[in-house]
Amino acid sequence: MASPETAVHELVVRTIAREISEMDLLTSPPVMAQKIHRLVRRVTGNPDPYRNVKQESNRRALELLPAVSQWVRRSVDRMQMAVRMAMAGNIIDFGVEERLRSEAVGDVLRRAQTATVVGPLDAFSRQAKRADSVLFLADNAGEIVLDRVLVEEIGASKVTVVVRGSPVLNDALEEDAAVAGLTAMVDVIGNGSDAPGTILEDCSDELRRRFAAADMVIAKGQGNYESLSGVQRPVWCLLMAKCPVIADHIGCESGSFVIRKAGAVDE
Repeated sequence: MASPETAVHELVVRTIAREISEMDLLTSPPVMAQKIHRLVRRVTGNPDPYRNVKQESNRRALELLPAVSQWVRRSVDRMQMAVRMAMAGNIIDFGVEERLRSEAVGDVLRRAQTATVVGPLDAFSRQAKRADSVLFLADNAGEIVLDRVLVEEIGASKVTVVVRGSPVLNDALEEDAAVAGLTAMVDVIGNGSDAPGTILEDCSDELRRRFAAADMVIAKGQGNYESLSGVQRPVWCLLMAKCPVIADHIGCESGSFVIRKAGAVDE
């Protein structure tokens, strides 16, 4: 995606191989991925290799949004259905799957309506309803379109949506939030970082202030889960366990819909 030139591919592989040989393998995957994708962009001269993929993901998700919104509106518990749809939207991840069919995404969304959720769904719903300020850390393009139904149920007036500060993988930027219709609904800010997660020390001062002050922090996806698990405040992580390493860490099957309270747990 970054370049059609075979010689450039070889240069990227050799450059990254040297970098990996010196990496501290105890650091989190988002820290390592940040370094790798900076090298890809520098060596290829392509500032956003996933741009076309992100645009296609948004387009597909927008096609699914009317049906998803209708499922939420017709649900007995709208908040919980919106949470399920937001978790299922995490399947739209071209950092994991090179090709992802619209039919596969639709199948996951339908499964999510009734599937068992690993984690305290009721407790999440209660806190989301009572919180006065919610910081919502988005994950991927496409997925962010389906996050909109959860933002609407929580209450747009009390939500701030956070996207990546600059391109990395297929992670959502402000332009993706605009396509999703979120910039017209809520305050959307970039986090000041190009890591595929939320590495607080690498983020802007504004993001860190908002992170500390929010009544509730919601973090989407595996990258946010990996990078926020050790922080000194509770963070509600919503994700699909898409790889066996994460599934094993959580204690669930691969493909499970997960709500997990990470960081310092206060209840």
